[in-house]
Amino acid sequence: MATRPAHFVSDPDGMFHPTENARSRWGDDMLNGPAVVSLAAFNLEQRFGLPGFLPARLTVDLFKAARRVPTSVRPRLVRDGRRIRNAECDIVQGEVIVARATLVQYRQSEPPPGQEWGGEASLASFTPPVKGEPHAFFIGSDGAGWSPSGEAHQNTSRKRVYHNPIDVVAGHDITPFVRTVVVAEATSLVSNLGTKGIGYINGDLTVALSRLPISEYIGVQGDSHWVAEGVSVGTGTLFDDDGPFGTGLVTAIANPAAQIDFSRPDAMPKLSV
Repeated sequence: MATRPAHFVSDPDGMFHPTENARSRWGDDMLNGPAVVSLAAFNLEQRFGLPGFLPARLTVDLFKAARRVPTSVRPRLVRDGRRIRNAECDIVQGEVIVARATLVQYRQSEPPPGQEWGGEASLASFTPPVKGEPHAFFIGSDGAGWSPSGEAHQNTSRKRVYHNPIDVVAGHDITPFVRTVVVAEATSLVSNLGTKGIGYINGDLTVALSRLPISEYIGVQGDSHWVAEGVSVGTGTLFDDDGPFGTGLVTAIANPAAQIDFSRPDAMPKLSV
């Protein structure tokens, strides 16, 4: 029997049953973002991952709020090429598709000759906290250090998250790829957490990777955040113990009626799963 924490428990009929870990801060009857995107990533990798191919890009379109109800998936291989593999996965509740994910895999090879421009992100600006609990979640911001809650980081400073996620499905150890997708979902947090909390709802997540991570703890640090007329676009760089290895991108729409203010007594105090 599985004893490690997970977002879902699967049954012999292929249904995934959400656990308490999948509960959203937006509402007790809703699934959180990491649960939704990781379920898609888990199924795509299990069905279509191949040795020698890197899961270079995952895009998850979040069509509507996912509920804490039994959930099914519909994965399919779109193209099985010699160098590029494309697959899709629908997340289904009842007969409604609540999310759709697209995975692009590239065959790994030797780089071309010559030198190219490279990004300047470095671990110098991302000094991680001391690793504590097995699945600890830390959020940090410039001038405020690290903490497990969001209240201290309701500011206008650059933000970052450092996390070792739990399993997606009970009985299946989380993989480096799926672990990265879960942490990359926090691009929305490092982008949209402001002085009054979070007032945006994600419409999607894109994760782009040059390699898989080598460590269990992964970080994401905000790089850009552009907003206009209730629409937010945020990007972040993904780090592991060896340094930067990928990018997260989210777009979001303003939803001030459901603002999450972590300084309020009724706000959930921990940003963890």
